[in-house]
Formats: sequence, structure tokens, C-alpha cells
Amino acid sequence: MAKTVAFYYTQSGQGLDILKSVVSPLQASGNEVVMKEISPQTKFPFPWTAESFFQAFPESRLGLGCGIETPDLSGVEDASLVIIVYPVWFLSPAIPLAGFFQNEDVQRFLKDKSVITVSGVRNMQVMAHKTVKKYLSDCGAHLVGNICLQDRHHNLVSVFTIVRWLLGGKKEKSGILPAAGVSPEDIAHASVFGEIISERISSGADFTSIQDEFLANGAVIYKPHIAFVERTGHRMFGIWAKAILKKGPYNSPKRSLLLKIFMYYLFAVIYLISPIGLGIYFLCYPFRLRTIQREKDEHCRL
Repeated sequence: MAKTVAFYYTQSGQGLDILKSVVSPLQASGNEVVMKEISPQTKFPFPWTAESFFQAFPESRLGLGCGIETPDLSGVEDASLVIIVYPVWFLSPAIPLAGFFQNEDVQRFLKDKSVITVSGVRNMQVMAHKTVKKYLSDCGAHLVGNICLQDRHHNLVSVFTIVRWLLGGKKEKSGILPAAGVSPEDIAHASVFGEIISERISSGADFTSIQDEFLANGAVIYKPHIAFVERTGHRMFGIWAKAILKKGPYNSPKRSLLLKIFMYYLFAVIYLISPIGLGIYFLCYPFRLRTIQREKDEHCRL
């Protein structure tokens, strides 16, 4: 039997539900699973207000981690596998995840560890995953697998439902609007990844090429046109985040006006500008097939 430690941060509870589904086969087969929550020293609200939500934007995009409670690393030094569960905020790992990865004790702990990352997102995952890969590489960890579950509804529909959930706390289906977030069916299906992990552990904890098995079971859904929008948005977010940060630190009222302007800009881009950009993207699609395949392989195959 082997020991697995799972670090997780979640506001809504969705990430914890996904984690429990993933590790259930490990526990059923007798392997020890230790779950440890990543806790910011100052809790972020859920549901958010519009003001608190957008106040988190610059720090999220720029990877400025918050203070976190001292990570409890006791009793897991001999873990053969580390699972890290995180949400995505503004195309980046959530602020507490940045704080977690920037903690020196965590960095020392992760050195030479085999790591599987797990996230539950709306539909944009590429840049956050790229950031997490760099965090892991910088501390000498070995990323062996990545599982990303996402909301399967249309991009413009899921924007509306996720905002309704994050700001109003309404996740359930209402009228013609679907439920927000990762579906219960997809969360339940995540147990198949735990079965794959369990089989690898029973054969000697060799996680080489485990990502290929994950991908064969739907671990990552890669949509090139969504990835194009995300990469473009990530660049623009960087410009906005730096400008807003100059107005003041987190929660400073001095940056409220610029954050409000950014909010209107964001929704204008999503509903007015991005459809035009996608039209141009699809016109150029036949001429970019090799680049698209390379980008897909880079993201999905670690």
C-alpha cells in the first residue's frame, strides 16, 4: 500500500467534490490518502460581491500570492504521490495557490515528488496550467499527470451561469439556463482517473506515461478556438493588471474606478469583440493546423 497526499483549495466545494471522486478508488483499494486544505489567512468571500471579485483580478493575473496558514506537512514526507487541486481565477491559478507554491516549506517538500494536478474550470485552462507547470518545475517536482474538468456548455452561456453562481450563489438550473460548473456526471466519472492511479500504485508507483491513460479517458478537453481566445485575453489581462496594481494594493479603494472600467471592458470583449476574433481565427484555421497541433500536444501531454 502507498501513501498519497492531496492539497486542495476550494471556495465553492466543487474542487473537493472532484478530489473525493478521484481518490475514492485509491481508498477503496486500501491506499492511504491524506487530504490537506490550503487555507488563506484571510478568507476570500463566496459568493463574491462584484467589488471583491474584481479586486482579486490583478493579484490573480500577476501571481501575487496571499498569506496562507502554515502548511501541515507532517506525516506525509514519505508520500509516493502528490495531488494538487485548484480553481482558476482570471485565467490564472487562484491567489491562495500562488501563496502555496511560493511557500519555502512547500517548495522543499515538493522537490523530486511526483505530482498530479486537478482543476475544475469554466472552459479556460491553458494559461493556468502553464503557470502551475512553471511553479512545479521551479521547485524540482515532477508533473506526471493533469486532470481538468470543465463546464461543457457554450462559452457565452457558461459566462452568464458562472457569474450568476459566483456573485449570486445560484448554481442550479433555472428556466432555460443550465446549472453552472462541472456536471455531477463528470465529477462522478473522475473516479476512473483514481482507478488508473491505483493500478499504477499497485504495480510499483511508476507514473510514467500515466497522462496518456488520463487523456484516453477524457482528462483534458482542448478546444483550439477557446485556447486562442484565452491566450489573447491573458496578454491583455497582464496589461490591465499592472495598470490597476499601480493604483494601490489589494482592496484599495483607489483602484475601484479602474476595476469598474475593466469589468465593462471584459464583458464587451466577451460578447462583442471575441466573436469577431473567432471569425478571423476560423478563416485562418486551415493555415495553422501544425501550430494548433503543437499547442495542443504541449498542453495536453505536459
